[in-house]
Amino acid sequence: MVRKMRTELAETVQYHLLFGDTEVSANALLGQAISLEYTGVINCVHCNRKTNKSFSQGYCYPCFKRLAQCDTCIVKPELCHHHLGTCREPEWGEQNCMIDHIVYLSNTSGVKVGITRGSQVPTRWMDQGATQAQPIFRVSNRLQSGEVETTFAKHIADKTNWQAMLKGNNGDRDLEAERQRLMSECAAEIELLRERNGLQAITVLENEAVTQIRYPVLEFPTKVKSFNLDKTPEISGTLMGIKGQYLIFDTGVINMRKYGGYHVALNTL
Repeated sequence: MVRKMRTELAETVQYHLLFGDTEVSANALLGQAISLEYTGVINCVHCNRKTNKSFSQGYCYPCFKRLAQCDTCIVKPELCHHHLGTCREPEWGEQNCMIDHIVYLSNTSGVKVGITRGSQVPTRWMDQGATQAQPIFRVSNRLQSGEVETTFAKHIADKTNWQAMLKGNNGDRDLEAERQRLMSECAAEIELLRERNGLQAITVLENEAVTQIRYPVLEFPTKVKSFNLDKTPEISGTLMGIKGQYLIFDTGVINMRKYGGYHVALNTL
């Protein structure tokens, strides 16, 4: 059963394919002809129930409807409703949402703003294929991180163009200069958020180091063709690179995170 690839930040990001309890170095497969074969079986990544269809990157439908980690506010943190007493799983929310989050700038297909739990730095940056990243705020919960992010998103992108990200590395950008520009343009709105939530709730991070990230890529594709295991159960080709959660073949790309819970066989050709 596949899960999203495990990453390690090193001179070049180290990727590990997860098949059940087995780990395979994806970096070691670069330049080799391999195949991935979907066996037709999907198990929920949470409850292990057998399911005909995967929701939200690996969940069965009952878990998708029941779990807080599958709620809309995970994608749109500014909609977090834990404080209203309506969280699907209040205890899970306390452990995962009512904790410190980082608002950051990253360079993926361009400069964008994003958020992540403090414990997910730098994993989140590698998962989205960022080549540079810089923390700009530390906030006390997920809702506040979403409020800061949406404020900045009026002036800068908050999503990655994944096709452009996979076609190559965007040139280095001066993230500190971008941070200063955004702080100036959003100063009044940020101050209002700090007054409303408390000065200690939203901490401005100044002159934080920029993390540079290199990916194991032999050659980027000129056109991005995405594989779909539901339509094409067996895919094959020479592994040319890995970036974000994508395996880049000479025949197309596949987002391994999308197929969490799928039973997949890996073969070298």
